[in-house]
Amino acid sequence: MSDDSLLSSSYEIPPEMQGTVSITSLDKVYAWSRKNSMWPMMFGLACCAIEMIVLAASRFDIARFGMEVMRPSPRQSDFLIVSGTVTKKMVPQIVRLYNQMPEPKYVVAMGACASGGGPFKEGYSVVSGIDKFIPVDVYIPGCPPTPQALLNGLIALTKKVDKERIKTSEWYAKEPEAAVPVPVLGPDLMDPRKYALIYEQTHRPIEPETPVETEQKEG
Repeated sequence: MSDDSLLSSSYEIPPEMQGTVSITSLDKVYAWSRKNSMWPMMFGLACCAIEMIVLAASRFDIARFGMEVMRPSPRQSDFLIVSGTVTKKMVPQIVRLYNQMPEPKYVVAMGACASGGGPFKEGYSVVSGIDKFIPVDVYIPGCPPTPQALLNGLIALTKKVDKERIKTSEWYAKEPEAAVPVPVLGPDLMDPRKYALIYEQTHRPIEPETPVETEQKEG
């Protein structure tokens, strides 16, 4: 929503009051104020974090969009930027920070690693995307994405916020939402894509041994 659409109205304003009075809806004012004052919290894990830090410098200047500086505290942040390779040890910390953020909150997965594991997805210590544990609103492709790509993703997030309405938003409820369970991950964490194969192998009936096989083992 542009500033012009915020000020537009079906009511006729007298000429002497035009430019000083605007008639609009609560939804438009609320969405306009939220999308222009979103505070990010960065969670840099690898090389993508360097590109994310550059975005806050003078050349790209995300303060133009009301995002100002990166916030180190989840309780004063509106959205979380996960950038870099997500390992098993970092997942519980990310989920805890996400639970501490106030509603409405959003998550941006920056880069191939945060979105799906990237080139390290087959590693024993890497998870295949942060969206396996917390909901993600915007995915930014790249390895690593450029600051321009991240800026484009943040603009897409503001457009999503602009379309939300107070009565229809999921987060606008009387009862608080349940916190996301904090996972306890260890060396035995398996690739979710292989769950079906693992289930098939573990639930396969055990075939009885033949006498020949028994004699060979005893011999």
